[in-house]
Amino acid sequence: MAKFESKIKTIEWVDNCSKMVDQTKFPYEFKYVEIKTGDEMYDAIKTMIVRGAPAIGIAGAHGVVLYALELEKQNLSFSDFKNELLKKADYIVTSRPTAVNLYWAVEKQKNIIKNCATDIKTLIEDLKSNGKKLELEDIEINKKIGDYGAEVVPKGATILTHCNAGALATVGYGTALGVVRSAFANDPTIQVFADETRPRQQGARITTLELVMDGIPVTLITDGMCSYFMKKGMIDMVCVGADRIAANGDAANKIGTYTVAIAAKYHNIPFYVAAPLSTIDTSIKTGDEIIIEERSHDEVTTINGKKICADGVNIINPGFDVTPHELISGIITEKGILRPDYTKSIAKLFE
Repeated sequence: MAKFESKIKTIEWVDNCSKMVDQTKFPYEFKYVEIKTGDEMYDAIKTMIVRGAPAIGIAGAHGVVLYALELEKQNLSFSDFKNELLKKADYIVTSRPTAVNLYWAVEKQKNIIKNCATDIKTLIEDLKSNGKKLELEDIEINKKIGDYGAEVVPKGATILTHCNAGALATVGYGTALGVVRSAFANDPTIQVFADETRPRQQGARITTLELVMDGIPVTLITDGMCSYFMKKGMIDMVCVGADRIAANGDAANKIGTYTVAIAAKYHNIPFYVAAPLSTIDTSIKTGDEIIIEERSHDEVTTINGKKICADGVNIINPGFDVTPHELISGIITEKGILRPDYTKSIAKLFE
């Protein structure tokens, strides 16, 4: 199987800071910023300078290191240092409550904190090493997801995506767009239709940008157009990412995904979710238990800083919705493609 090499690296630990692409600047600028403190990382996650569940997880791991470097300067005892750092780790998780990868990565750092019995400097080096390890693993995991997913992509397929589950939502390569990249490497007739994804426009601003950068054909459509193109026979499959998947296969993803899944089911179009195992939360039975983040009303009322609606209008802005497992054809992971009954296939995977 041919391999695809993406040009994009989203986040990495360099010289005691976290270097990441500032995704709030798209599509006007492609620039890197250096995050140097724990609170800067909290804000970077909260304001979506870094976004996408896997990338947020790595950012959280880096954030714990940044807090550790700050606490090191306070001349605390080793015991007090560890206790304060654990509090900071718990705090950074509150920046984006829906994405389980953030909790997953920070928990890995917390385990290192709890189990370190030597000294502060050793602990900090261990946290740095683990953050780097998680970075490298993320890219390899995404490539495996891509290769498994490519097996179910029809020749010459047009793949519909929603939001951005690409290289810029991960350390590199991507989950849903990892499937696209792996399929395209062996069949350059593959193309993508990208939903714009209101209100943050991740599809328009980010998915189109990275696919154009990597030379993969992409057509931008508005969120309300997907069923029109499905009815015309112009969509062959849907592939999206996820921020949290329950034990029964219910999957939370960017708001609007549920609508796409309903349309795909009606038109008999396969609907796949691509996500690493770290996105599956076996501690919750169904999607009803997933906390849905309520985001700023400004995201809905303004575009590029300009008001698009009447003053005083009521706004509700959930960042995510949950697609019921009945609408999902398969969950593409680094261990293979899970199929219904998801309660059984997920449980077997975690045995």
